[in-house]
Amino acid sequence: MAEPGKMPVQLISVEEVVGAADDLARQIRASDFRPDSIVAIARGGFMPARFLCDFLHVHKLLSLKVEHYTSGAREKQRAAVTVPLAGDVRGERVLLVDDVNDSGDTLVAARPHLEGFEPATVRTAVLHEKTSTHCRADFHSQAVQEWRWILYPWAIIEDVGQFAREMDPAPTTAAELNTRLQQDYGLELDPAQMDRVIRYNDLPFSA
Repeated sequence: MAEPGKMPVQLISVEEVVGAADDLARQIRASDFRPDSIVAIARGGFMPARFLCDFLHVHKLLSLKVEHYTSGAREKQRAAVTVPLAGDVRGERVLLVDDVNDSGDTLVAARPHLEGFEPATVRTAVLHEKTSTHCRADFHSQAVQEWRWILYPWAIIEDVGQFAREMDPAPTTAAELNTRLQQDYGLELDPAQMDRVIRYNDLPFSA
């Protein structure tokens, strides 16, 4: 793991998301698994799940939410379902979808919750799977060999805003923020992305 405030980040484009979802859909079709419904793990699973609904002609899209919490000052984070599934999947073939499978904790929490609704079968799919995970997805598009933070287009404002707030000393200009993102994270944002990061995180300088 990288030192605090510094880590490798891989920015994923919308086109790459579509390509990865396409790859997943091809794998799923080749496996002869035909989901009746797709369940997105909120929040990262929403966009991949919607693309898969389109590619696989699945009209029933549901969701559940998994969050990580720390139970003690020195204990590792644990995953738990905080917003349960709202929908009936009894007897159905269900595809459970997330964006990235990092430690595997999210799938470990989500799958038994989903199985409690008595579907006929459950399969899991993710865009990116880190090889260090302890719970493999049934389908993945990209295997991540060397650990890095995967930054999706739907999380740029939130994640980069957090990177900026953790910088010490804090950046005082957009140019300084841009330089620090490149130095500390290997991350390059285009001007429109940088403008949105500054605007929607209310950072005290202009792009």
